[in-house]
Amino acid sequence: MIVWRLQVDLGGAPPSGLALTGKSQLAYTRRVPDLFEALATPARRKILDALCERDGQTLFEICARLSVKSNLSMTRQAVSQHLAVLEEVGLLTVTRQGRYKHHHVNTAPLNQIVERWLKPTPPEANP
Repeated sequence: MIVWRLQVDLGGAPPSGLALTGKSQLAYTRRVPDLFEALATPARRKILDALCERDGQTLFEICARLSVKSNLSMTRQAVSQHLAVLEEVGLLTVTRQGRYKHHHVNTAPLNQIVERWLKPTPPEANP
């Protein structure tokens, strides 16, 4: 079993007949290196929405807000794994205050996308 986990962590496929789903897929597959892949997951977009409404929340606050406002029930571990992915691609920064981690939205990676593809169109020349 340990050998199989190492193969999966390095990008290998699970043995035939076994398919990773849900949290297992998030926990044991390769990291999400791409901003677009991180934003493709609806749960991560909901987490970002919750943090945009109120920045600097702890894991417990994010879980409570997701269950009440978004009607999205996920375990704390699943939310924590999604937060780790968002932090890895640079969409979140984390500050520690005692034993609590406060999560803050970082829009710098999104600004790079805007600058690259959503340049303002030049005004049309009038004849």
